[in-house]
Amino acid sequence: MAVMKEILRSRNLLLVVLIPLLLLPLPLIYPSSEASCAYVLVVTAVYWVSEAVPLGAAALVPAFLYPLFGVMKSSEVAAEYFKNTTLLLMGVICVAASVEKWNLHKRIALRMVMMAGAKPGMLLLCFMCCTTVLSMWLSNTSSTAMVMPIVEAVLQELVNAEEECEAITAAGSTTAEENKPIGLGEKHGQPSLELIFINEDASTTDLSSLVHSKGMNGVHMIANPIGTMNSTSNGQHLPQAQILVLPPEPSELSSRYQSRHDHMVCKCLSLSISYAATIGGLTTIIGTSTSLIFLEHFNNQYPKAEVVNFGTWFLFSFPISLIMLVLTWFWLHWLFLGCNFKETCSVSKKKKTKREEMSERRIQQEYKKLGNVSYPEMVTGFFFILMTLLWFTREPGFVPGWSSFFEKKGYRTDATVSVFLGFLLFLIPAKKPCFGKRKKDGEKSAEINPLEPIITWKDFQKTMPWEIVVLVGGGYALAAGCKTSGLSTWIGRQMLSLSSLPSWAVTLLACILVSIVTEFVSNPATITIFLPILCSMSETLLINPLYTLIPVTMCISFAVMLPVGNPPNAIVFSYGHCQIKDMVKAGLGVNLIGLAVVMVAINTWGIRLFQLNTFPEWAAVSNITSQM
Repeated sequence: MAVMKEILRSRNLLLVVLIPLLLLPLPLIYPSSEASCAYVLVVTAVYWVSEAVPLGAAALVPAFLYPLFGVMKSSEVAAEYFKNTTLLLMGVICVAASVEKWNLHKRIALRMVMMAGAKPGMLLLCFMCCTTVLSMWLSNTSSTAMVMPIVEAVLQELVNAEEECEAITAAGSTTAEENKPIGLGEKHGQPSLELIFINEDASTTDLSSLVHSKGMNGVHMIANPIGTMNSTSNGQHLPQAQILVLPPEPSELSSRYQSRHDHMVCKCLSLSISYAATIGGLTTIIGTSTSLIFLEHFNNQYPKAEVVNFGTWFLFSFPISLIMLVLTWFWLHWLFLGCNFKETCSVSKKKKTKREEMSERRIQQEYKKLGNVSYPEMVTGFFFILMTLLWFTREPGFVPGWSSFFEKKGYRTDATVSVFLGFLLFLIPAKKPCFGKRKKDGEKSAEINPLEPIITWKDFQKTMPWEIVVLVGGGYALAAGCKTSGLSTWIGRQMLSLSSLPSWAVTLLACILVSIVTEFVSNPATITIFLPILCSMSETLLINPLYTLIPVTMCISFAVMLPVGNPPNAIVFSYGHCQIKDMVKAGLGVNLIGLAVVMVAINTWGIRLFQLNTFPEWAAVSNITSQM
């Protein structure tokens, strides 16, 4: 028994050592470039799927195996690890770091909640819209971690308000202790709490294993991964940390809800944040790592195809996100809150209960704590809007963009805009220029360093997902090896049996396949494995590659059925409001909604936007080149 325990404890190490040894006969028996490339591809894919080593570390496998097996030169492999998309991501992260540091995201979220009121249906819609907007520009993980503490505070107020109402009603007949059940944030007689500081970049596996190691899923996460909070008393910036608050006894959670309705509201609002973050990430090309991987792979595979950029992706995906948001809201409302939309979505002030009024007051108090809009917030908001406008107007397609003003064409990309504006944030002072005006007596001279920029390099480092950068680079290296060795051509020939199926059926099968795989494998690893295969298949079947690649890229993001599907799922699950069966039931509906909407979109406005009804010349040229 002790030996088995040691083996299980060392299973990751055994997997790392045994997999390359067991697969080694493949390149030895078939000494060809295709077999050697297949060996590297399978080893890397197993490492990614099993997570026996960190994803970033596994992405370095092609960097040393390709040169050793003679597939690619070391200098050629190294060039694949830093691309134009990396610069795009770095510029976006600069703006995201400024948004988080100066609490602009919190101001936007609270303002939207104040506009919606405290009715469950309107709260659900409001939080989903807010999370979707944030997730367009920030990572899904960061967006979820930002909004969930606000959701938890609102839920706490809803339950505590009802608790107070029941205590007042029952006064005179029983004692307060007999009538007051434990709420979401018990104010009296709180048990001791265990605080665990974690990194925002922690993987889904790390979060899930931490929760299960405590023998419960009732974990409250107070999360603001990077940033400072404006103090209303002296204007100083206090650093924030991300912590997990673990109640010590699982039995204390048995009566945390006043009623079944309260429990359903908590489930509904919690799950909606994860789904809204996923929907928002689909909207922009920089919204998720999967879309960035797709963009760079597509540009490398088809360099003459100037059809996918920020504007065209947004025009295609924005209607998808809007339709999915509405349908997901209806689905969650029906599943957890019932069909009484008139009662849960009413905005009439006369119909508000006391708990809703108290909840609204709490939200207004939180908003007032932020104070007036600060100078760094205004600068960040301006840069945010400016970057979006410059992306849209670079090459809008229907009219000449600002890039046409330059003599040389093709030199400027979306990365040029994001890196330039991100660079300026390191230069602009965080303190508003006084221009010779004297300070008021009540102001302190040492509140903010006059020369301190809006963001520092430390702020950028804390937000920059370097593991994703290396992972994306590893995917590019694998794709380049498949093309150079001829493996992608060989795989494409094996797909000829699908030629009898219509194009839409091939795309649908591919979407269903990746939707299943991505529930158990990380999204970046899934798309990195499937992209080269789908490109070869599309070229062999003479299908426009975008007709397959775009729907598959979107469907890979629909890993919403299990806590291990993606980090937002793990964060929401860690709050303890929902169980796995709740996530599976609700996530299955969201998966089907997403699959249906994406298939309708690609076969309607997608065909006209990307000219998908013909096999393009740029794909034919790539196909001829790969066969040479």
